[in-house]
Amino acid sequence: MASKNKTVDLDRESGIAPGLVAKTKKRLVVATGRSHPSLADDVATALGTNLVPTEYRTFASGEILTRFEVSIRGCDLFLIQSFGPPVNEWMMELLIMLDAAKRASAKRITVVAPYFPYSRQDKKGRGREPISARLVADLLKTAGADRVMSVDLHAAQIQGFFDGPVDHLFAKPVLLEYFEENLSPEDRAKLTVVSPDTGRVRVADTWSDSLGAPLAIIHKRRDPNVANQVTVSEIVGQVDGRVCLLVDDMIDTGGTIVKAAQALKKNGAERVIVAATHAVFSDPASERLQDAAIDEVVVTDTIPIPDRKRWDTLTVLPIAPLLARAIREVFEDGSVTSMFDGAA
Repeated sequence: MASKNKTVDLDRESGIAPGLVAKTKKRLVVATGRSHPSLADDVATALGTNLVPTEYRTFASGEILTRFEVSIRGCDLFLIQSFGPPVNEWMMELLIMLDAAKRASAKRITVVAPYFPYSRQDKKGRGREPISARLVADLLKTAGADRVMSVDLHAAQIQGFFDGPVDHLFAKPVLLEYFEENLSPEDRAKLTVVSPDTGRVRVADTWSDSLGAPLAIIHKRRDPNVANQVTVSEIVGQVDGRVCLLVDDMIDTGGTIVKAAQALKKNGAERVIVAATHAVFSDPASERLQDAAIDEVVVTDTIPIPDRKRWDTLTVLPIAPLLARAIREVFEDGSVTSMFDGAA
């Protein structure tokens, strides 16, 4: 019986190893949980495909069942699940979908989690605390994930919690393009990039370089025994008469950002613009962020933002084109790093 595979000879000049090429071709398949269906649909559209038809059930007891309605055998599956509230329900749904995909013989499964859950619990702050971000990584691996893709991890070292590859994407190009197009020449001339705390200085510094603007830093103190309580201590850098761009990875209850903006205005800032990747917007964030000290808030849609949490000075930028490009690079064995000038 003749072989159905094509033989490839050694080609040293091109760096190609000898071997066989199977007649089967790779197939990119995109599926999603129920956490952020509009984002998943936008990603699939950007890739030129459709989402896998999937059955979802939540029983009266609260148990979840998911089933792929068509074959995904041998495919390269990208499973999208974001983590707005209820986080734990979406986490369990993702784990169940991973198990279903593994048992359905998907060849490779990549979890696309634009906002990685429990990312702030990446270390022990006090004795007898969990490192929940590591636990989530272990759960994904055990359930069947071969690869993870996420945007702006709260701490880059979370990548080390995974045994397999992690594609750490950055929303900065998306946000940066918006400001380059919408800031007037007068605003650009007076622009100062501000880090809301010392932990975000490195990120703010890259923004400073990209925009050609000086950097300021807000030194804050947080009570480790009281959640979401922040005291602004002092501002390092010149903000008087400046247009201040506060950059952060996420906004949860908004306490940190609002107090930072108030401190900037108190020290003479002309305008304060907030830029963040993940709009967690836990109550009462949407009310707080409409404070007079904040002139505009710009975020991406890595997390679904309901209408009741939107207001006139909020701008939401689409993250789907970035995710779609990264998915295509992974599927085609390209370079994700090239998307971020070698920084990823």
